[in-house]
Amino acid sequence: MKRFIALFVIFVLVLSFSACDSSDTGDKPEAVNIGILRVPNDEMIAKTENLFKEYFLDKGIEVNFVVFDSGVDANKAFFSGSIDFASMGHTNAVIALARDLPVELVWIHEVLGEIEALAVKENSDIQDVKDLAGKKVATVFASTSHYSLLHALREAGIEDEVTLLDMLTPDIVAAWDRGDIEAAYTWQPTLGEILKSGRVITDSKRMAEKGVITANVCLGHKNFLQKYPDLAADYISVLREAGDIYRADPMKGAEVTAKGLDISSDITSVQMAGSRWLTGEEEISSDFMGNSEKRGAFADVFYSTGEFLLAQKQIDRLPSKEEVDAFINPIYIEKSLERSSK
Repeated sequence: MKRFIALFVIFVLVLSFSACDSSDTGDKPEAVNIGILRVPNDEMIAKTENLFKEYFLDKGIEVNFVVFDSGVDANKAFFSGSIDFASMGHTNAVIALARDLPVELVWIHEVLGEIEALAVKENSDIQDVKDLAGKKVATVFASTSHYSLLHALREAGIEDEVTLLDMLTPDIVAAWDRGDIEAAYTWQPTLGEILKSGRVITDSKRMAEKGVITANVCLGHKNFLQKYPDLAADYISVLREAGDIYRADPMKGAEVTAKGLDISSDITSVQMAGSRWLTGEEEISSDFMGNSEKRGAFADVFYSTGEFLLAQKQIDRLPSKEEVDAFINPIYIEKSLERSSK
């Protein structure tokens, strides 16, 4: 009898400690911290339309947004553990994997097209990429624009004849206005600013047609993903809902995004038409991320990007194909779609 009482006391204590531990950590975080780019995408629609409220604020979870100029700063924030999700070009996602950051790719925001382009001055005598030999060209290093630019220069046979300048997007505009650079490969809305006095000689849509595919993606911190898988699926549901707003009414989507970026909807309408927004079903198709059983074609794009970045000494090691497959995680999209079907 004494043994039974002792065991019962131990059992009660275990339950008590478990309860205390559960109440300390809780089944939800106090806040979700999201790193965003100032670009016209599904995340900007979700932020402007307060779509995160239904999924997070109404559950008592604060939503904090941190604006980054590029994925370089987002990766630094992931390293410090200060953010849970962040948008970036897929090139910086490759860098995150190569540097063993505790993150996974959970969503493709958009496949890039005319939204990123190589521009020269309107009155310039530069007519083609090969005419850039001996010129100064600015871009954000390690970005998708940088990746596309290097491929364009290599194709033209002048990759060693151009002076490349690493600049943040505001600095690109300033250097353009001062006349310090002859060309720039950048993205909207910065691209729109320099095109006020410039013209496009190639863009990411044309590069994609040549096999140089680029995309903006969303990474999630493993600590958040593993601890709150249902909330991670909620996050994907927010992005899906935002994408549906644009697909159902492109003009409304452009107006919402314009409000978030504080620019004209005429501008955002053009910008948004310059990329491909994927549905949840397209995300997990064989053409893109694939499913939990087998990764799709985007894994090959990711791996080949790693090969290129290694050759350019942007990364110190090439992640294996197995690492790439593990890094691209469609399970939260699948969970989001499963909920929608019920």
